[in-house]
Amino acid sequence: MHLYIHIPFCKQACHYCDFHFSTNTANKRAVVEAIAREIALRKAYLPDGDMETIYFGGGTPSMLDEAELHSLLETIHTHFRVAPNAEITLEANPDDLNAATLQMFAKAGINRLSIGIQSFHEPHLRFMNRAHSALEAEQCVKLAQDAGIDNISIDLIYAIPADDHSILLTDLSKAFTLNVPHISAYCLTIEPQTAFGSWLKKKKIRPIEEEYAAQQFEILVQSLGENGYEQYEISNFARNGRYSNHNSSYWKQHPYLGVGPSAHSYNGASREYNISNNARYLEALQKDAIPATIETLSPADQTNEYLLTGLRTKWGVELDKLETLSVGAFALQANAELGRMTRKGWIREEAGILVLTEAGKLFADRIASDLFID
Repeated sequence: MHLYIHIPFCKQACHYCDFHFSTNTANKRAVVEAIAREIALRKAYLPDGDMETIYFGGGTPSMLDEAELHSLLETIHTHFRVAPNAEITLEANPDDLNAATLQMFAKAGINRLSIGIQSFHEPHLRFMNRAHSALEAEQCVKLAQDAGIDNISIDLIYAIPADDHSILLTDLSKAFTLNVPHISAYCLTIEPQTAFGSWLKKKKIRPIEEEYAAQQFEILVQSLGENGYEQYEISNFARNGRYSNHNSSYWKQHPYLGVGPSAHSYNGASREYNISNNARYLEALQKDAIPATIETLSPADQTNEYLLTGLRTKWGVELDKLETLSVGAFALQANAELGRMTRKGWIREEAGILVLTEAGKLFADRIASDLFID
């Protein structure tokens, strides 16, 4: 069993971000209390069993104070049986991390941090409107390690416009010196409802060039591999098998419960989407109502979701499972396309499992969508 908690607050809006959040924290305590209430109301959503992973995402969960974090963790332990070795992750921004907050997180039971560094290059941080400095980006990891949290992931963003690849190489070099076991690297994307989206429409910035992004991805994969990181998912790299157990559960289609404004849940047969509005979320929970839209998943939906997430991973997708999920439709509809991709050298079959080749990883989402069934 897996639990995701969405904390919908940030100090400021990053220019690339289209996740749900608010910079108005006046009702933060009330929203946290509502999330705790939702946890209690939703305790029957998942089958009985141990909670294997808990993930505080956002937004910026590192903005939680000690009382708020303890309230949520206490509610979770009251209503769920948490495994003794559960992975408990908290997303954090470097500017929120100091010796005191890190000790508080560790004492509360947080045993994994996902730190949104994005870049160690000051002009790129300012371009993205990040709240932290390049110096804070370097210092926060060492502070976390000193606090006894050694299971650390850092986020990096690549394909930020630049004259060459030297900034990316410097970012990677600095990341390697920090000796973290996990790195998530995401291509900069320009979403319509963001500052970057508005600037692109007004031609204040250039669109991301596909060839440049592909070159950066290849540099990234090669550099991470040479430094002992295994690419176990298109954007995720780990040393010594220190995968994100929580995110891996999504990619493997394990059931999970998501609580908080905009959070998603999945039970194998349907998906639920909480409302992306803090005020309306609060209003609903005050009446003990769950403000969620329920989507029943058809065989095609389940098949296509499995393709989209599974093909991005080292584990690939099982042909037998595709046939089961699709009620026999996958082979009928997708075999011709699968043959074409195999001949292109983008995908291969290994003992009944489809996996992407190194060349195919450049086109992961396109390959999955081309294999979608109706």
